[in-house]
Amino acid sequence: MNELYPEIEPFNDFLLDVGQQHQLYVEQCGNVNGQAVIFIHGGPGAGCSVNDRRFFDPEKYHIILFDQRGCGRSNPYGSLADNTTAQLVADIEQIRKHLHLEQCHIFGGSWGSTLALVYAQTHPEQVRSLVLRGIFLGRPQDTDWTFAGGGGSRIFADYWQEYLEALPLTALEQHNHVKVAYDIMTGKDQNAAEKVAQAWAKWEMRCCTLEPNDEFFRAATSDDSCWTLARHEAHYMVNKCFLTDNQILNNCDKIASIPTVIVHGRYDIVCPFDNAWLLHQQLPNAQLVISKSAGHASAEPETRHHLVNATNDMLQLLR
Repeated sequence: MNELYPEIEPFNDFLLDVGQQHQLYVEQCGNVNGQAVIFIHGGPGAGCSVNDRRFFDPEKYHIILFDQRGCGRSNPYGSLADNTTAQLVADIEQIRKHLHLEQCHIFGGSWGSTLALVYAQTHPEQVRSLVLRGIFLGRPQDTDWTFAGGGGSRIFADYWQEYLEALPLTALEQHNHVKVAYDIMTGKDQNAAEKVAQAWAKWEMRCCTLEPNDEFFRAATSDDSCWTLARHEAHYMVNKCFLTDNQILNNCDKIASIPTVIVHGRYDIVCPFDNAWLLHQQLPNAQLVISKSAGHASAEPETRHHLVNATNDMLQLLR
């Protein structure tokens, strides 16, 4: 199986002022003269990690990573103000222009796949290819599956119960788990907010891998990671991801000619496989690769293999 490329360090990093008091952390790795690829992390609110650089051949790719508004190393940390899907799409375009890139490959997983698709549908002429993992279409039924007592809670009923124990009884009575959690995490009681953020992140991360992965779980549920992951995700969910109904599927005609690889775990509990299947129906020219022994996480061996294979294949594109 293909493994990740060796660890590398950025050759440049900076803070990019994108307005509304937001500054984005941006880093560049690999070969500045190589094919440009922008990596879009998940969450929302997860931020980039050192392993995210390693899906790409550093001798052939100019690898650009950034932390989205309010998370990771971007400023102001934890800010949900002026934080919408349209603004994140505008941020990606601002990064492209700032680096004087005519076109670029786009790589996004989970929420990163959502943002990659919306960016490509908004700026199709600037996108050379798409590599998408763990598709999340951002529809209400997609958020309900994981965080509103949908199907995920039936599969991991014990983990779901632990999450519910962090919420007040009103959430259980009203069946409005996301809104109650969001109100707590954005409220004045910091202790309660941190407790719910921890519970939220632990619930999601436990569902991410087909087989338990303690290293992955610990890295994804540190105090800082939990805080931005949970609050950002709840912020986007209560606002329907700032998307119109079926927005992504309805606009696939705009990206039909862009070479695309979709990688999705057969046993993905966070973003069920039908997200990828429905997207593929609208993008029949895309390649759908099913990780038959994986869940949601990019760290799982088969998914990692398919993603590295996809980025290597995209190097052959000439447009």
